[in-house]
Amino acid sequence: MTPDPQPERCNCLAVRQAARHVTQFYDQYLAPSGLRTTQFSILTKLKRLGPMTINALAADLVMDRTTLGRNILPLQRDGLIAVVKGSTDRRSKELRMTEAGAECLRTAVKGWVEAQTQFEAVFGAKRAAELRALLHAVAASDLAAVRTEAAPEASS
Repeated sequence: MTPDPQPERCNCLAVRQAARHVTQFYDQYLAPSGLRTTQFSILTKLKRLGPMTINALAADLVMDRTTLGRNILPLQRDGLIAVVKGSTDRRSKELRMTEAGAECLRTAVKGWVEAQTQFEAVFGAKRAAELRALLHAVAASDLAAVRTEAAPEASS
């Protein structure tokens, strides 16, 4: 007999619901800058780490390459990032933040700081720090290694 799934006990559903809720909250504060949370994250990574290949940035953001590709299109269209030949491997493409991107990010940081402040006011600074630590641990865990040969395969 197959167990009856209980949505209230599903880890994935709980994480996704919380992520959507928090994303919508931060998006409200970032709206005046014209950025959404994912775009803000991309620009902050490029500012902090410098030019990166799409694959490296996708890995750093724990995002698949095609999803990242869709997210960088508006940034590129609006001149906030540039896609250029790689500095070490001319066959690769690197993402670089432009001056317009840096200016947009400076504006967006004000909204982000306010969102952080308000989130911690509601949730508590200590609980927010504990939550971040737990979520970083989840993101760093090797969940793929848990899957064994005994795991059910999709039937054709």
